Amino acid sequence: MCTQNATSRLICKYTIEEYAIVLRRGTAMDLDVVNMFVIAGSTLAIPILAFMASFLLWPAALIKVYYWYWRRALGLQVAHAEYKGYQFCYSHRGKPGNRPSILMLHGFSAHKDMWLSVVKFLQKNVHIICVDMPGHGGTTRTSAVDYSIEGQVKRIRQFVESTDLNKKPFHLVGTSMGGNVAGVYAARFPADLCSLTLICPAGLKYPTESNFVKRLRELEKTQDTQSIPLIPSTPEEMEEMLKLCSFVRFKIPQQILQGLVDVRVPHNDFYREVFMEIVGEESRHSLHENMHLISTPLQVIWGKHDQVVDVSGASVLAEALPGCQVDLLDKCGHSVVMERPRKTAQLIMDFIIAQQNAGCASSKKLS
Repeated sequence: MCTQNATSRLICKYTIEEYAIVLRRGTAMDLDVVNMFVIAGSTLAIPILAFMASFLLWPAALIKVYYWYWRRALGLQVAHAEYKGYQFCYSHRGKPGNRPSILMLHGFSAHKDMWLSVVKFLQKNVHIICVDMPGHGGTTRTSAVDYSIEGQVKRIRQFVESTDLNKKPFHLVGTSMGGNVAGVYAARFPADLCSLTLICPAGLKYPTESNFVKRLRELEKTQDTQSIPLIPSTPEEMEEMLKLCSFVRFKIPQQILQGLVDVRVPHNDFYREVFMEIVGEESRHSLHENMHLISTPLQVIWGKHDQVVDVSGASVLAEALPGCQVDLLDKCGHSVVMERPRKTAQLIMDFIIAQQNAGCASSKKLS
């Protein structure tokens, strides 16, 4: 009996000790699991907190990261070209091939990245170049002479020459101010181009005045150059500008509006200088005065609800150049590139292919 009790106590002793060891091991394992989740949570929290901090404190930096990310995702590379000490900044994708290269000219106070939404829907095998217009983005700022429409045309020609883009005829696309420049470029250098797309181009005499032009006339009376609707200085003014440029109404967070303003405000004096040049007597109707010289196959794309430059300008081009193709987009304003990027890309590619096919058919007839 005593022997049995001693044996039982011995077994119990070892059982308790083993159980204690298991408990200690289990506790250690539990702590390891907890530590693992803490580390994982911290790892995830760092980028989340960084994003939130950027969103709340440095929205302008977040916007720049956004453009960098989409250029990378779409396969666009940023490069520089120089012409006698003058530097151009541009992004590009692909190499010259069977399709014509496409050169894209952005609008007033924008930059090359405004085309990202359209590039997304363009064929991957097409050579695409988006250049910062004179003084905009990473392209050199010099003097007012470069910011007139004629001055910008000369600079874009220098860019074309410095990149050998005109070794083969290319397709030129321009929107708003860039459309004015593209149209005058086509009038000056028709041999460089195989076709041309103008999206809501400025520089015409419009049968109907837009809301923007009416507001400009009011500002002219007071000579107020600080209240130009396309040069916002506050989030509220930025929101008003977006409403002016777009038919679609987006609810944009205050932080993003602030970020958009923060990116632009340091350049507002420059934008005013450019604006005064392009609305001056020499540039205001540049496209209208040169459109009769355009011999390149022309496509015109316009938002029916454009409040910046009225859609009636499309009929002006159609009457002056009866062979041009006009595409008017429903429920779309001045920012065609942002509001209808897929449709814009499709229309441009369809037009380029149609012109190529027409050229091949003409060559066969001649042969």
